Amino acid sequence: MRRPLTVLAAALALLTGCAAQEAGGRPAEPRTITPVAGCGARAWTDPADLAADRRPARCDKGAPAARPLKKKRSLTLATGTLNAEYVAPVRMALAKGEFAKEGLDVRLKVLPTPEALPLLAKGDLDVLWAAPEAAVLNGIAGGFDIRWVAGNFSPDPRSKSGLWVRLGKGETARSASLKGASLGTMIGKGSVIMYPMDRSFARHGAGMDSVTFQQLGSSDVLTALTGGGVDAAWLLDPVWRTVDGNKKYAFLGGQPQGEPLGGALYGPHLLQRDPDAGVAFLRAYIRTVNTYFRGDYKADRAFAAELAGLLKVDADVLTAVPSLRMDWEIRKGTAGRLQRAYRDAGVTKGPQVPESGLVDRSFYAEAVGHRP
Repeated sequence: MRRPLTVLAAALALLTGCAAQEAGGRPAEPRTITPVAGCGARAWTDPADLAADRRPARCDKGAPAARPLKKKRSLTLATGTLNAEYVAPVRMALAKGEFAKEGLDVRLKVLPTPEALPLLAKGDLDVLWAAPEAAVLNGIAGGFDIRWVAGNFSPDPRSKSGLWVRLGKGETARSASLKGASLGTMIGKGSVIMYPMDRSFARHGAGMDSVTFQQLGSSDVLTALTGGGVDAAWLLDPVWRTVDGNKKYAFLGGQPQGEPLGGALYGPHLLQRDPDAGVAFLRAYIRTVNTYFRGDYKADRAFAAELAGLLKVDADVLTAVPSLRMDWEIRKGTAGRLQRAYRDAGVTKGPQVPESGLVDRSFYAEAVGHRP
């Protein structure tokens, strides 16, 4: 992890001046927001609603309808992977021509977040499909004009992707202690999973400073847990199914239900210079969610097979875990909760970035016709 963070630090030093000149978010002049056919009251939910069973915002299928830009735009989107399910709406939007309907030529590029951030701030990238990781907050604190403009998903209640522990003698999921435990994860301390992990630690008598982290390869995390190399591990879909039902292990918690922790990040190009394209991008994304990812989309065997082919994963593996709850909205307070976890993990310093410094809901509000 050291090299990407070093790259980001160097880029911050070079770009802070120019990023600060670009800072300020959306243009000062108000934008006209009009009602959108097919996007009624259910197209927006109160950001302060943190209920686990909150129904995600939805428009009718095929809505919001495309509103082609007068002049075609080319946008470059970076993401850490093209095969993960949380990227599926973007991949499907491209495959179904939803971006093209808006007059957008969207090109994908695979880059880890720390390397993509300076390029996003500079304008060499337009969209980053990722999460507001610690590197994002550090970049914003250093002058990068970057905002989290749309969510991606929250887990199905049946999902057990998250923190698993190997139980000691007489322990149960409720009584298991994590104090002094070793934990295997393929994701570093700067990841958004620090937030749900911090909550699980607190419930089980531990803090970030009392747990030893071991960063492992994707194929090594499960082996380390089952082989005794670590006491606990963060297991992703569909790996957790290997230990589910085994009394030697217990699931302690995962990403909070109803609370997306990632999605679309915009830089100054779409935030300021071309917000029309920024709204058009989210309009296509939201339309794709409404049309193809409503409810349990994996129940449609033909669509599940199509999606598996698009993501280049085995259809049986894809359908072995519940569908994600695709959700373009961002909850109130998530920015602060993430930053508290990063502070506990020791990966951020300085004053906390206010929510308005990280989150901009105005793009998806305009896309569905919601007036503040």
